Amino acid sequence: MPPEPAPAAARRAVSPLDHRIEAVTGHDVDTLWAFRDRGVLDEPHARLVDQHRELAKAQTSVTFHLKLLNRLSSGEFPVDTAWFERVDRAVDQMEEAADARDAAARKVLAALEPIEVATAAPVRGEGTLTTEDQAALLAIAGGAKLYEHLLTGRLSVTVASGTRIPYAEVRKLEDAGLIVRDASHPLHAGQPVALTDAGRAALFAARRPPTTTQVPKPPARPGAWPSTLGRRR
Repeated sequence: MPPEPAPAAARRAVSPLDHRIEAVTGHDVDTLWAFRDRGVLDEPHARLVDQHRELAKAQTSVTFHLKLLNRLSSGEFPVDTAWFERVDRAVDQMEEAADARDAAARKVLAALEPIEVATAAPVRGEGTLTTEDQAALLAIAGGAKLYEHLLTGRLSVTVASGTRIPYAEVRKLEDAGLIVRDASHPLHAGQPVALTDAGRAALFAARRPPTTTQVPKPPARPGAWPSTLGRRR
């Protein structure tokens, strides 16, 4: 019989933890992955997304081996010694993949639960970001530099897209501790400006849509692995 093909490149797979991640953050997983790539997330959310990516890879491997077992049991191949060897090997690989998936899920839970606790805590209404603040922080997240014009001495911030942000807005965000600039670089050459952890957290919270009802847990799909992880026999 021909050898089994290798698993395809890892893609995001839906896991039973996705609904909890989306409920606590207010964003779908694809949006969270995009925020992570753009450097918008604070450290706890970035760690959560990194762990979820590992879980997605592990779940993809489980799905691959499950499809292989389904193919082997479809009647496509003759039931002979080679078939039994392939089934045994596929079962072993499936168990290893499931163990890796469960370990990855535990890491996601470890990163998720503190965020759920923090989100459930009372939040003060002060310090709300304006629309201009959000736009500036989002632009700065993609890369920005503060320049001083050699002739006029005027300060301005230019972001990666080429857009300029008024210095008054930048000073406001800097005073609030939401951004920081690297003063080790001369102003005429450009001082890099970046979000602080507080800035990432504020931007992420501001971009999270308000929720008035709890997101219901979807019913388990037939054959889906349980959200309470346990050791298989």
